[in-house]
Amino acid sequence: MSETTPASALRMTGISKSFPGVKALQDVNLEVRQGEVHAIVGENGAGKSTLMKILSGFYQPDEGEIEVAGEPVGHWTPREAQKRGIGMIYQELNLVPDLTVAENISLGVMPKRGPFVDYKQVTAIAKRVLEELDADIDPGTRLGNLSISQQQLVEIAKVVAKRPSIVVLDEPTSSLGDKETRILFDVIGRMRASGIAIIYISHRLQEVMEIGDRVTVLRDGRHIETRDVAGITPEQMVRLMVGRDLSEMFPKLDLELGEPVLTVNNITRVGQFEDITLEVRANEIVGLAGLVGSGRTEVARAIFGLDPVDSGEIRVKGKLVKIGTPRQGVAAGIALVPEDRKAQGIIPALSVRENFTLPVITRITNALLVLARRERGIVNGLVDRLKVNPPQIERPLNVFSGGNQQKVVLGKWLLSEPTVLILDEPTRGVDVGAKADIHEIIGEFAKAGGGVLMISSELPELLAVCDRIFVLHEGNLVAEIPRARADEESVMRAATGQVAA
Repeated sequence: MSETTPASALRMTGISKSFPGVKALQDVNLEVRQGEVHAIVGENGAGKSTLMKILSGFYQPDEGEIEVAGEPVGHWTPREAQKRGIGMIYQELNLVPDLTVAENISLGVMPKRGPFVDYKQVTAIAKRVLEELDADIDPGTRLGNLSISQQQLVEIAKVVAKRPSIVVLDEPTSSLGDKETRILFDVIGRMRASGIAIIYISHRLQEVMEIGDRVTVLRDGRHIETRDVAGITPEQMVRLMVGRDLSEMFPKLDLELGEPVLTVNNITRVGQFEDITLEVRANEIVGLAGLVGSGRTEVARAIFGLDPVDSGEIRVKGKLVKIGTPRQGVAAGIALVPEDRKAQGIIPALSVRENFTLPVITRITNALLVLARRERGIVNGLVDRLKVNPPQIERPLNVFSGGNQQKVVLGKWLLSEPTVLILDEPTRGVDVGAKADIHEIIGEFAKAGGGVLMISSELPELLAVCDRIFVLHEGNLVAEIPRARADEESVMRAATGQVAA
């Protein structure tokens, strides 16, 4: 090792891991240096999460060795990994909603005074760490009262408070707005400067290009290549990951638009949004853009019937509909793929088959029994159409990757044959390959005569797939931008309130 090369913080050599019917990792090598941001990219199912679960002690490798700071480790447990300075920040939040922010930050390592928890010290620790993160969050607030992006910052604070030497961030910006993302990048920069090794897992390749030093590409459980970020482009990363160009990730079908299938007239929910008027036509994909807190999700929830509106009207195919509950929304021909798939979109412990057929259970039952042959036929056809991998319909959905879970959420609503499909962050936390599959599914739905209302925090995604984009700012609809005039600047000017409504 030359004098200019930092010492190794972590070395994983020849790591292999199998599960029943699946070879998750095959002879994978990973070396991370002190004071570097080492990105790991790959499709869902490439082995990223399995490799990190081995690093954190939740899985034992079938073969291979692990060294931390040059010292080999033996039987590796989560407690031992924490003692050796490994901190994990997962995409799915690992917090307790009914505890305070301060209690969550010290969860598992509560400071004590005698036999009692020292709550004064708990609050002091939380204040210190939140100040380091530049997070304007009250330590005494109940965690469940915070937004998803604020909860993500608390998750990061919980790990930073333990002063780790190696930090793993798994899709850390998937729930963050632009402001929170910039704060996180500043924190990562400070950790790197202090010598902490950072493993950064993300499907957002521009983030990898911005903050990464080196990048490792995994595909089908194998190590494909490790390169300096300065010597690779996003297009090259995609080719290594999935074997196709970045230009193919956002296909757009040019369709002749039909009659309006969804018309929203002046709907208001006091305190959240006001006088929202928009229209979606058959064969059309309409974007709904805005910053975090602009009211995008609240509008989607109200149209579907999850939240009541105080005034205004909704029409489906020109017919005035009363929607006060999700059941009424479904009956009117509206389906919603929610932002938080784990909490609102799936039942993780149920199988792929059971999750798929929940909304259409009456179609596969007689008076008493589920018609198993009919159910399997429907589900197997859908699994093939949506490219769910592996195509094992009896496996619990919680063992599948995030991209495959999202396909199941999307597929179960397609089975209900809706007229209007509302998508709230449909590709959040999804790899580039699964993202292309989901865009293809959305395009097929529109081609068949459906109307799509799509929320996304990724502007390139909206600009690529949408025919029009409506923009919200602080609960008000401030712009309607046709595809021909839509670009990142025009959308962001509207989203930040720089144009008149």
